Amino acid sequence: MTTNKIAYLRKDEAPRLPPPVTKTGVIGWARDNLFDSVANSILTIVGIAILALILPPVINWLFIDAVWTGTGRDACIAEGAGACWAFVYAKFGQFMYGRYPDPERWRVDLTGLLLIAGLVPAAIPQVPFKRETVIYLLVVFPIVGFILLTGGNVDISGTFWLGFAIIGGVLLAVTTMVCMNAGIPLTGPLTAVLSGGAALALVFGVVSFDFGLVYVETQLWGGLLVTLVVAIVGIVASFPLGIVLALGRRSKLPAVKLISVIFIEFWRGVPLITVLFMSSVMLPLFLPDGVNFDKLLRALIGVALFASAYMAEVVRGGLQAIPKGQYEAADAMGLSFWQGIGLVIMPQALKLVIPGIVNTFIGLFKDTSLVLIIGLFDLLGIVTLNFSDSNWASPNTPATGFIFAAFVFWIFCFGMSRYSIYMERRLHTGHAR
Repeated sequence: MTTNKIAYLRKDEAPRLPPPVTKTGVIGWARDNLFDSVANSILTIVGIAILALILPPVINWLFIDAVWTGTGRDACIAEGAGACWAFVYAKFGQFMYGRYPDPERWRVDLTGLLLIAGLVPAAIPQVPFKRETVIYLLVVFPIVGFILLTGGNVDISGTFWLGFAIIGGVLLAVTTMVCMNAGIPLTGPLTAVLSGGAALALVFGVVSFDFGLVYVETQLWGGLLVTLVVAIVGIVASFPLGIVLALGRRSKLPAVKLISVIFIEFWRGVPLITVLFMSSVMLPLFLPDGVNFDKLLRALIGVALFASAYMAEVVRGGLQAIPKGQYEAADAMGLSFWQGIGLVIMPQALKLVIPGIVNTFIGLFKDTSLVLIIGLFDLLGIVTLNFSDSNWASPNTPATGFIFAAFVFWIFCFGMSRYSIYMERRLHTGHAR
């Protein structure tokens, strides 16, 4: 008995069918994330029920029943009135600038625009001239920003001359060493810019400057201006200091390692509120007669040193995650120790700890509200201060002010968080499969 075999050979490619509806779109996302198990389904249903109870009254209070216009508390104490956004509108200038003089607030706006003009091209990978942009942010912008915000009326002599001379020399030496270790040639415009920045710091100790701007003392600064100044200076200063301390703690030189360990453990063991109190109240007691530092400058130094200790531990974690073979590979290529650290080890270590670095930055940004204890009114401090205005005293005013401050803090913190996620994905530091 014989059997006939029938064979079929497809000559054309089978048409591609779309995936099932239950696996794509909103339905697919909900099945995978909200209803993928019995427990998650129960939690999802309970969460939706809680939101259904909470969101309607919150939305009504924030937007529907809110008071958007008014000249005083009368509009905000009406029966059934919600959030008093008229208070935020009336005090918005103070929330942004503090007591900075109204005719001079254009200088703050210009400083912000100059900062954005440097940050945006630095944050977008496709934009060229990264080296020039970094030089602008680290050398040019701080000088221009200082002149705009304070007025640039510099008259320093006596004891301060030595201090500024030291700052100028250290600035030139550090930038030269960093560029040499990173393989950046000190030629052309780079040398001119770095030398010019150091020269300015040196000259500030000898010559008086007057740029024709009205001097605005830091006691008049406040609101978001102080928050951003403290946060930006703390972030920019703590990052390189943290890297140096992390390398020092891993150094094989006993003296360097001991100094780094003592510094890190001391600052990590002291609350920031204590650091600010000591810098504002106790430090002037140890200075010679006639020598004093601006209160905001003392706070900036304290915040930078405090944050650098935490940054050092984050960076040290990244260094410990680098395999020993990477060090051996750098040696095999004939690189010196500092070249190997700057070109091979440190870039990999920093990529690994991007979440930790950004987390430290976010924590520092939120901790800026502690400067209120030394009489500096940041955004939260100036909002709280305006609650005492009897013209706007109402039951809804404090809650509205706190919600506004929280929203502003959230915008900046969320922005830093999202950008760090973008950098992780771009540099493949998440090691996604």
